[in-house]
Amino acid sequence: MASHRKSRTPGTRVAGIRTPALATAALTSVALLSQTADAAPSDDDRPSLEEVEKKVDDLYRQAESATEKYNAVKEKTTKQRKRVDTLLDDVAKRTQTLNEAREELGSFAAAQYRTGAGVPDTATFLLADSPQDFFDRDQLMDRMTGRQKAAVDDYVTQQSETMEKRKEATESLATLTESQDDLKTAKATVQKKLSTARELMSKLTAEEKARLAAAEEKKREEAVRKAAELARQQAEQQEAEEEARRQQQAESSPSGTSDSSGSSGSTSTTPSTSADSSYAAKAEKALAFARAQIGKPYVWGATGPDSYDCSGLTQGAWKAAGVSLPRTTYDQVEAGTTVAVSQAQPGDLVFFYDDITHVGVYIGNGMMIHAPKPGTYVREESIFYDGESSIHSVVRPA
Repeated sequence: MASHRKSRTPGTRVAGIRTPALATAALTSVALLSQTADAAPSDDDRPSLEEVEKKVDDLYRQAESATEKYNAVKEKTTKQRKRVDTLLDDVAKRTQTLNEAREELGSFAAAQYRTGAGVPDTATFLLADSPQDFFDRDQLMDRMTGRQKAAVDDYVTQQSETMEKRKEATESLATLTESQDDLKTAKATVQKKLSTARELMSKLTAEEKARLAAAEEKKREEAVRKAAELARQQAEQQEAEEEARRQQQAESSPSGTSDSSGSSGSTSTTPSTSADSSYAAKAEKALAFARAQIGKPYVWGATGPDSYDCSGLTQGAWKAAGVSLPRTTYDQVEAGTTVAVSQAQPGDLVFFYDDITHVGVYIGNGMMIHAPKPGTYVREESIFYDGESSIHSVVRPA
């Protein structure tokens, strides 16, 4: 009997694909999808230049904040290391003294043994669980000579003090170890932030870098304009103050009754004038030091002489003027008198950002010398370099 089913046309079904045309189309689609998956992100997926710039600025800010924390921990660690070394030296000396006292007590025990005094009381003392336990035995104290009693007293004192110092040294070593761990963490944080910032910058095209440089130049020009405006305001204010002084002198000079008031007026202004003169002299030395560092690289955690971070530079500048400043921006901002930006004088410290993570030394006319950030050098720059809102405060340190 013949079959009533239609015969299949060869090649109409291959591995689930109904026709060669459909198979070709499907394979082509798979290939295209594969290529899309492997392709680099489209331009739409890339961050904009403005986003990159903000991200890099934020990373540098965070790195600077981490640097100041690193500086604080490093300073703490240095102090703790000195303390531990002093304690260990003290313990060594006390141990030597304790051994000498023990030897002296041993000589008393040997002498008692040679004279046939029975079981040496001093030997019993040395074998007791503690000096205090043996002191409860009044019979020993009754038989001890004055010299022996003094030796025992000295031994007990030395033993107690040595044990206390050993305990103190052990605790300080534990604290030092903890601080060293914090130091490593702070260092790793700084390095990670800087590495991320460098990676972002390395991905910019030449055209993007040129645009970024142009934006930076525009920002710099605006900062210079703001500095010139502040300089003009300060000059006008100074002229007004000088005019007021001239008028006061003119009013107090004419005749007799005003002499006394003039004299008292002179006396009242002399301390202020003297203080201003003293500060100006110190500030001049600080600025001379800061100017001598221009061109040296910013290196986080550095305090000179070949490189500086921001607070290392200001600390070194005022040290040259005979004024000791703390190591970090957080502490330096507390080391003086806060004044208004309009009242800033050469030598004053200008602090930046709400978290007080940057500082420069004011040189006048709205300008300062500072160590800006990694990859830059110590330089003169407008205090408005990152906008007027970035200025936190101005402090007069001496």
